[in-house]
Amino acid sequence: MISSDKVARVTAAMPFWLTYILPPLVMLGAVRGGLWVLLPPLATWYLFSALDVALGLNKESADPQTEESRLFWYRLGVMLWAPVQFVTLYALIWYLGHSDHLNGWEKFGVMFGTGVMTGTVGIVYAHELLHQSNRLERNLADWLLAMVLYSHFRSEHLLVHHVWVGTPRDAVTARYNEGFHRYYPRVLRECPASAFRAEAAMLARRKLPWWHRRNPFWKYAALQLAMLALAILLAGWSGLLFFVVQAGVAIWQLELTNYVEHYALTRRHLGDGRYEHVKPHHSWNSAHTATNWLLINLQRHSDHHYKPDRRFPLLQNYEEREAPQLPYGYPIMTMAAMVPPLWRRIMNPKVRAWRKAWYPDIEDWKPYNRASTPMPGRAS
Repeated sequence: MISSDKVARVTAAMPFWLTYILPPLVMLGAVRGGLWVLLPPLATWYLFSALDVALGLNKESADPQTEESRLFWYRLGVMLWAPVQFVTLYALIWYLGHSDHLNGWEKFGVMFGTGVMTGTVGIVYAHELLHQSNRLERNLADWLLAMVLYSHFRSEHLLVHHVWVGTPRDAVTARYNEGFHRYYPRVLRECPASAFRAEAAMLARRKLPWWHRRNPFWKYAALQLAMLALAILLAGWSGLLFFVVQAGVAIWQLELTNYVEHYALTRRHLGDGRYEHVKPHHSWNSAHTATNWLLINLQRHSDHHYKPDRRFPLLQNYEEREAPQLPYGYPIMTMAAMVPPLWRRIMNPKVRAWRKAWYPDIEDWKPYNRASTPMPGRAS
């Protein structure tokens, strides 16, 4: 176990700052055009995956009792990303709207690369921030999510996913044999409605109507409209197109990650709509070093669901006997998910082995495969 003193060192935090290479890479692509526009996806998907091969697995865990005051450099790196992304995004929108040296495909490449940045880093950092209790970090999370038109993710993630993961009520728990191309439109359709119902239910328990000002969906709408309006103000309709395309790429990346994180890992139904508690073996884990730097330990997903408010440098690693392990980091796994036959060939044997190890007494998995086991708890 890594001691608190070692965790607190700035040198220990610096690998997680490698994500700050992305804004200059996106800017470079916009200025130079040509193959330079490929730098952001090449860096995030391939460079970090190559570093995984070179560096191997990191199975060490920090002392979970480390005081928050000793995590300054980690927290700073996450919180600074919001203003850096904001400036980068809108500077690019203005620049592309007033430049004519790029052809259509090059402009699309810049938009795509920007979405890689706002999805791979922006949404992951928003995820870290929205799990914290202080207002500043939650507000930064809301700003980051508004920049990709996915503000409802905060409500859906906190009030639905973490409560009902591994059950039919959680839309983002991918079903066995459900390919990503079927999964994706389903979650795009179901998650916003599920998030709204969860917030409305919370208000109803306080005897307040859904349209009350405390409903965060009003804030979500205002922030997203402001982001869209600023894009139009800076570059007209081309600015709006740029903004929407990068948001679409970012959302696609988020839901690819969601697909990988819990594919076919279901909680046991105990009868009468009751399910077992969430345990480490209900998330796929990855200890690959470099992609955990890129994704601020998001791949230590089992511990995140065990302790949702635990800050990322303190997330614990789990061994094979405690939680199922992915063969590669998220970038490679998400690329595999885009090819369903390849995905099934890699993952279905692992799912079957997981079922045999953890639930050898369950003989009929069809209800779990179809998400047709009873809905848990009261509606949220």
